[in-house]
Amino acid sequence: MEDPIQLKEEGNKYFQASDYEKAAQSYTQAIKLSKDKALQAVLYRNRAACFLKKEEYAKAASDASRAIDINSSDIKALYRRSQALEKLGKLDQAFKDAQKCATIEPRNKNFQETLRRLGADIQEKVNLGGALRIQFSTDLRVQKMFEILLDENSEKEKREKAANNLIVLGREEAGAERIFQNNGVSLLLQLIETKNAELILAAVRTLSGMCTGHKARATAILHYLGIDSICMWMSVDNEEISLAVCNLLQTITDCLLGQGKEEHHGKEEALVLDTKKDLRMITTRLLDMLVSKKVSGQGRDRALNLLNKNIPRKDLKDHDNSRTIFVIDNGLKKILKVVGQIPEMPDCLPLTENTQLTASILLNKLYDDLRCDPERDNYRVICEEYIKSKIDPQNMDKTLHAIQMVSGVLQGPFDLGNKLLGMKGVMEMMVALCGSEREIDQLVAVEALIHASTKLSRATFIISNGVTLLKEIYKKTKNEKIKIRALVGLCKLGSAGGTDYGLRQFAEGSTEKLAKQCRKWLCNTTIDARTRKWAVEGLAYLTLDADVKDDFVEDEQALQAMFELAKMSDKTILYSVASALVNCTNSYDTKELVPELVQLAKFSKQHVPEEHPKDKKDFIVKRVKRLLKAGVVSALACMVKADSAILTDQSKELIARVFLALCEDPKDRGTIVAQGGGKALIPLALEGTDVGKIKASHALAKIAAISNPDIAFPGERVYEVVRPLVSLLNTERDGLQNYEALLGLTNFSGRSDKLRMKIVKEKALPDIENYMFENHDQLRQAATECMCNLVVNKEVQERFVADGNDRLKLVVLLCGEDDEKVQRAAAGALAMLTAAQKKLCSKMTEVTTQWLEILQRLCLHDNMEVQHRGLVITFNLISADKELAKKVVETELLEILTFIGKQEDDPKKQHIINVARDCLTKCMDYGLIKPLSRA
Repeated sequence: MEDPIQLKEEGNKYFQASDYEKAAQSYTQAIKLSKDKALQAVLYRNRAACFLKKEEYAKAASDASRAIDINSSDIKALYRRSQALEKLGKLDQAFKDAQKCATIEPRNKNFQETLRRLGADIQEKVNLGGALRIQFSTDLRVQKMFEILLDENSEKEKREKAANNLIVLGREEAGAERIFQNNGVSLLLQLIETKNAELILAAVRTLSGMCTGHKARATAILHYLGIDSICMWMSVDNEEISLAVCNLLQTITDCLLGQGKEEHHGKEEALVLDTKKDLRMITTRLLDMLVSKKVSGQGRDRALNLLNKNIPRKDLKDHDNSRTIFVIDNGLKKILKVVGQIPEMPDCLPLTENTQLTASILLNKLYDDLRCDPERDNYRVICEEYIKSKIDPQNMDKTLHAIQMVSGVLQGPFDLGNKLLGMKGVMEMMVALCGSEREIDQLVAVEALIHASTKLSRATFIISNGVTLLKEIYKKTKNEKIKIRALVGLCKLGSAGGTDYGLRQFAEGSTEKLAKQCRKWLCNTTIDARTRKWAVEGLAYLTLDADVKDDFVEDEQALQAMFELAKMSDKTILYSVASALVNCTNSYDTKELVPELVQLAKFSKQHVPEEHPKDKKDFIVKRVKRLLKAGVVSALACMVKADSAILTDQSKELIARVFLALCEDPKDRGTIVAQGGGKALIPLALEGTDVGKIKASHALAKIAAISNPDIAFPGERVYEVVRPLVSLLNTERDGLQNYEALLGLTNFSGRSDKLRMKIVKEKALPDIENYMFENHDQLRQAATECMCNLVVNKEVQERFVADGNDRLKLVVLLCGEDDEKVQRAAAGALAMLTAAQKKLCSKMTEVTTQWLEILQRLCLHDNMEVQHRGLVITFNLISADKELAKKVVETELLEILTFIGKQEDDPKKQHIINVARDCLTKCMDYGLIKPLSRA
């Protein structure tokens, strides 16, 4: 082929077929044969297009230039050269070509968009060009900050500003790197050595920012500062500094473990040493801190918290529990030494109120992290041998520490603690210590007996051996700390004894009198918090009595004191507070008495427990109102924020029970939301025992059913509530739980399409559809109303359109129900579906032969809302298709429409009249009916 025009046409065909290689060959042949300059320009720009597609940008730019040389205003050639130059990084030249294109065709949006994009890219390049200047400027700023901070004569305001700026800079990757590269770590160390609290905090927080998400830098900083220095700073008796240093060490640990933010990679990664060695070094030093007298109580707590957080596996599917094994082999005895401390003795390590409980939690976590019996046996043997080494009949102080250790283990891995109680002489020693003349012996022994009596088998031994001693201690001792523990021991043993009269039997007096004493102790702020918490534990047992719980909620001072103690985030206190509140709200499970069995029991002269008058509904409601007034919701919300190691699943369940009781009255739900109850319920509904999650989910459903979601669950929080609500849609749940969950989902689905999508993603649709079949009127109504809101969503609509399902048939048949509320909701759903999907209009007439009768009933309904929806469905059918309109006109529906449409205007039902007239107008447009005059 030697005709250049034919070759050009051939090239065009290849180009359209995306065969750019053959297209370029055809254009090349044509260029060689063509003598026509204008044709050559076309051929060059066409070949340029081929090279663009083949990503050969230099060749594309060259060919486009040749075309432009022939015709300087060839807009296609100019634009193709602009594209090629942009890819080659020559943004300024590409911009000029695009500018020429826009000048020739100013209305071309493509050219305008290209100009905007290129302009932004050029500006960015200019900015990058100044990166060195910015870097130099940052270096100067860092230098200036350190000069101000290290100058003792600097003004306080300037120092504070410099410190804050340094912290902010340390959190930015570029800033952190500049500080690091400019001897910043050494200068930060100088700030720490000034012993000025504000400067130390600024330095430590800056170091934390520099370490975040950067393994190499974190490792370098760890080695430069030294783990000994870091632990020494964490040991100081300054809560703010201790916490800041703890956060720094946690950040470094996260980097070494590969956790936290996404890491920055680069050549500096070569500096990273073996992280396992560094992690062991940190762990060893933290274990050493536990038994050092130089470490403050807060510092010891920080070390325990870091071990709690980083040693046990977070996921038990991970088989590597080597960190736990290392701690057991090298530090279990040190942890036991902490739990074995007796604060009242002079040689005690510095402790806080939470130290020993945190150590017990660590013991529990380590034990739970073991994978097999040999590992657990090793743990038990270490504990037994260490405790045995402390039992010495000739040295009572040493023996006391052993008993305290057993008590501490009982608060951690209870099964292990129970085995330790079985060691020869341990239980006997506890009972013997109760009879000691020394108050410290009594204090430790009574506390140990309380923890030991949790198991009924042990409680039986104590009942037969220690109760008399506890009574004697309670009566004779003048030490409030001992007296209160003895009372709790008696209460607990009474409960463990399993009799209704246990408390009275062991305490020899009315429960009201004992409870009054507990409230007195609770309100006495001169008594230490550790002792006052025992008063709460006593009340947790005593409030099982209806008279006690009624008096307790009337004592506002006692309630406030209990709420304040709850903020301590102590594992025992949280459980005790929650237990007392469960008792006061009667939110515990009760067995329903079968009347026939009651009569049978009475006939056989068996004791039949009767409901106390103050456990009846009226009294429960009064107590709930009193608790709400006292601020119980704020206290519960605070309790929920406690660390997972402290807030056990059992405590979560109790809190969920209380919340559900508080939500019973719809009038109180606004108060609960306002005080943070809605937010607090979400984690309770997602984590914990099955019962606890159901109770919390039900409480959320009660709030969601009647509250504005934007207020009750602001922001993204509302999406977290959907899953708990959907979890209640289950035949295993009771009718009220299902019903209120449906009401909540109905409320949510009416708010936004994003919420509707969330409900669909949580797979709620099948359950909602099932409840639309329910015989229970309220469930069927709630499910239908929920579906009415959901059908606005396109994905839901598509499910109705899909072949092989009866969803549309169900909705049509529900429109014919006698229940007006069901009818209204179903008609609303059908109106929206037929408006959104024309396919459903014709499908509606095919799914059931009753469609016409049902539609006529809707259009003649007494309820104007239902009637309006029926007319809208009719209008949708008529609008969808002329054949459907013809089918409608041939029925009595035409008479109904005519009757309604010819009515006089009436503001109350004008919307109904207007829809009927719209239907008639549409039929006239089709030519199916002639214009009619109004009556």
